[in-house]
Formats: sequence, structure tokens, C-alpha cells
Amino acid sequence: QVQLVESGGGLVQAGGSLRLSCVARGSFFSLYVMEWYRQAPGKQRELVATITSGGSTNYADSVKDRFAISRENAKNTVYLQMNSLKSEDTAVYYCKTDRRGLTYWGQGTQVTVSS
Repeated sequence: QVQLVESGGGLVQAGGSLRLSCVARGSFFSLYVMEWYRQAPGKQRELVATITSGGSTNYADSVKDRFAISRENAKNTVYLQMNSLKSEDTAVYYCKTDRRGLTYWGQGTQVTVSS
């Protein structure tokens, strides 16, 4: 069983920055891929960033060079640093992991970017 708890969302002006955190409650955090997704109103949930157990990262084209995913295994935490935010980044952001064929999602944290 894994529980994911996100935090760090909020209201920010365009061009600003936010850092999201996701704490994973469960064992063997360091072994698993962690991902950030987002869902804007009326749109499908989309993959934003991925980090592997070895620290390799991958990003959606829309956030490349603006967002950075990282992990701190000692704290069972994955981060999403978001810079140069745009109004189109407004969404609920979720962290996700898959373990033994099961998918776990956090409850989400709202990010609102005002233009």
C-alpha cells in the first residue's frame, strides 16, 4: 500500500515560480519511477514529468526547460520545480507511481497562474 500526499500549490502570477512536493508513505521509495501529471478544467490528465529510480528525467514538450523534477530518497519525496509559469500551466497537479501492477495517485494540488 502506498499513499501519496502533494503540497505546494497555490496562486502565482505569470512568470513566477512554485515548487510542488509529493511525499510517498510506503516502503522502497527509491526503487520506483515517480511521475507528475496535471489536469486542467475540461481537459484530459496529461503527463508532465518522470523521474526513474536512477534519477533520469523526462518532460512534456510544453514544460521542457521550465520545469524540473527531482527526488530526495531519504525523505521519500519527489519535487516539481516550476519556473516561468504561464496561464496555461493552471491545473490540478498529481503525483503518481506504479507498483506491482497497481497505480497510486495523490489527491492533487491546485496551481493557478494569473496573467
